[in-house]
Amino acid sequence: RRGGSGVTPAALRIATRASNLALWQANHIAALLRERHPELEVSLVHVSTQGDRDRVEPLRQFGGLGVFTREVQRVVLDGSADLAVHSLKDLPTAPCAGLVLACVPERASRFDALVLPANAEPIELDALPEQARVGTGSPRRQAQLWNRRPDLQLSEIRGNVETRLRKLDEGEYEAVVLAEAGLTRLGLADRITARLEPPAMFPAVAQGALGIECRESDETTRSLLAELTHPETFACAVAERALLAELRAGCHAPLGALCRADGDALELSAVILSLDGRERLELDATGLVSDPIDLGRRLADEFRHQGAERLLGEPR
Repeated sequence: RRGGSGVTPAALRIATRASNLALWQANHIAALLRERHPELEVSLVHVSTQGDRDRVEPLRQFGGLGVFTREVQRVVLDGSADLAVHSLKDLPTAPCAGLVLACVPERASRFDALVLPANAEPIELDALPEQARVGTGSPRRQAQLWNRRPDLQLSEIRGNVETRLRKLDEGEYEAVVLAEAGLTRLGLADRITARLEPPAMFPAVAQGALGIECRESDETTRSLLAELTHPETFACAVAERALLAELRAGCHAPLGALCRADGDALELSAVILSLDGRERLELDATGLVSDPIDLGRRLADEFRHQGAERLLGEPR
């Protein structure tokens, strides 16, 4: 079944988490593969991850990095599946031995969204009541929210998207912050009260993008996945991830990034904050679509020269 490149296999198995959002993402990739290769049999392999099993403790309390990806990667490495579909923002920048990031399809919205309880009057972030309780466990979101609204009471909120919305509607919070892409993919775009964009809120590195991994040695699957890659999205995601990797910050650092492609050019903007949001450093740089890693590394160097490592704390 595993011939050389250019040979279409009879079947492919996709490893995925079993949340509704993860299943949407895996089924989306399955549909793209079937669209190009109607004869291809595509099935899903459900995987339970540490992040799924423990929905109480803050993610950074039990490792943070890879809590939604490690077990999914292991299923591909041991041959129980042929590829893995991840939210690319959850995938650690350090490569996993034996696997390769073979595909990044076109990105959905990369921005965060402010969500209020059902039937609440729509308001912007700055119009939230004093001391409003806002649910988000992301240090990146918390730091940027406190930078703009230091009065807000920010607290951890775990669980899938539907669980978070239920907690919001039951009165545990006055608002929550969620990724716009996830809400839209789940058919919940009508719950979005306001989109949060820079400078108020920089998105996570690679937010809104999917990352598909397969075994490095599997040339057949790599060739199939290459057909699904969106070159501009891939370049932007690689530049953002190179920035994160060079700073050794980890995906739970108070760092946001936004890369845009314009022809052959890339523009990468990013922000790093102290965890309490009191200090904020924003920089940008330009580079080439053909060398996104160089762009990410150069911007990381500039952040270091400006003292950003002090804000990020000890390398993780």
